[in-house]
Amino acid sequence: PGELKIMHALDETYTKHPFYGSRRLRFALRDNYDIAICREHTQRLMRILGIEAIYPKKNTSIPTSGHRIYPYLLRNLAIIRPNQVWSTDITYIRLENSFCYLTVILDWFSRYVLSWELSETMETAFCARALKSALAKAIPEIHNSDQGSQFTSADYTGILETSAIQISMDGRGRCLDNIFTERLWRSVKYEDIYLKHYRTIQEAYEGLGNYFPFYNEERRHQALGYQTPKTIYLS
Repeated sequence: PGELKIMHALDETYTKHPFYGSRRLRFALRDNYDIAICREHTQRLMRILGIEAIYPKKNTSIPTSGHRIYPYLLRNLAIIRPNQVWSTDITYIRLENSFCYLTVILDWFSRYVLSWELSETMETAFCARALKSALAKAIPEIHNSDQGSQFTSADYTGILETSAIQISMDGRGRCLDNIFTERLWRSVKYEDIYLKHYRTIQEAYEGLGNYFPFYNEERRHQALGYQTPKTIYLS
């Protein structure tokens, strides 16, 4: 099968089982999609998708040269109000004959999506655009991300430092550090991406432009006492 078909299958499997590493993903592809590839091939595609298993393990990641890594500030921190902690992440979005990436800025307390952007590449610029858009609405106390090169770059951290926002970064592969964005990705994909089968990035822009207002303003969350993120965020 073509690379794109394999990547789409990997994305579906990982979204369903984000604790799967390359070995389990490889066997799941074989058993569920009749796709036989070696572990090295699986790992290479995982890097393109920007995914890794979310289970506790030793941090063996190598930060991008020259990029400062900040400590994780959320351990044992009670999240009790909107704009106390924001987080960000990037996920793979499948298209008919290609793919793109989605990033969001999410308020942890309310699960409210403050901003989002799409890009054909995992560049810093589209992450910075999402951050600037969110900061036009409010200023958080803490901003949390992983150690990806987009979020450790001076272009991104400089925006946070200019607004005197505390910078928190979790270790790669650390379970629960960014669990709210992982849950958001599941919702976005199962409730929109996998149902709509967008052909182009423009179609994805238009479709997600309808989905996120629904997610914020209409979709009731069990964890929020069946209230909407917007209701909690504005409370």
